[in-house]
Amino acid sequence: MLKRWLLISAVVIVLDQLSKAAINSHFVYGESMAVTSFFNLVLAHNTGAAFSFLSEAGGMQRWLFSFVAVAASVWIVWLLRKHQTEMLFSFSLAFILGGALGNLIDRIAYGYVVDFLDFHWSGYHFAAFNVADSAITCGAALLIWDSFRGKEHGTAAR
Repeated sequence: MLKRWLLISAVVIVLDQLSKAAINSHFVYGESMAVTSFFNLVLAHNTGAAFSFLSEAGGMQRWLFSFVAVAASVWIVWLLRKHQTEMLFSFSLAFILGGALGNLIDRIAYGYVVDFLDFHWSGYHFAAFNVADSAITCGAALLIWDSFRGKEHGTAAR
């Protein structure tokens, strides 16, 4: 079962890296292309964490967030081994692991994370993000759902 969860993480990493490579090969930094009235493709570099948190920290954040991603990944693999038969919980963790490692690859290779999905409405732009960020967010939402579902079924204790 563990192999299944690691394969899901690997698929997330591959999709993330392929999408970032496609954007990098077709856009220059800061370039934007309108796709719909509420969605653009844009090549952005995020040196911080989610929503550019600590992006102006002078470079230390690259190694801080890399360390956090490695530590979280080790912990997630441990959790996957321990709970590999818990489908929703493990699926959630697999998505988070794939997203964390996808962004870690960028941090190590470039010193920043490549973001390219830009949603906007009435002049307000949500922070640009990528496939890895989406996987982390979906995984976290599924973990929350699993925590409520587990309480209903008496299986929340981990």
